[in-house]
Amino acid sequence: MIVTTTPSIEDHRITAYHGVVVGEAILGANVFRDFFAGIRDIVGGRSAAYEKSLQEARETALGELEARAGAAGGNAVVGVDLDYEVVGESMLMVSASGTSVTIERV
Repeated sequence: MIVTTTPSIEDHRITAYHGVVVGEAILGANVFRDFFAGIRDIVGGRSAAYEKSLQEARETALGELEARAGAAGGNAVVGVDLDYEVVGESMLMVSASGTSVTIERV
């Protein structure tokens, strides 16, 4: 399935629109891991533990987005937008939204 932030896909024609689809992921951060990540893992202002959690959340949200687009009858998603929010004190939410479409090669 093609998933893109653009409103169209080069060399493809959109033949049907199936509506907006959304995928979300909320990951809880382990308090102890976060504390030690702050001490041990920060090198040059980057934390590998946080980056890994963010990557996992993004992949989960996009995977849900693709599944919901397919369930809606689409074979691609256009206009994808990713949003990141902190929920509470130690949870991360990633939301991916876009439009499920059917495309064909031209």
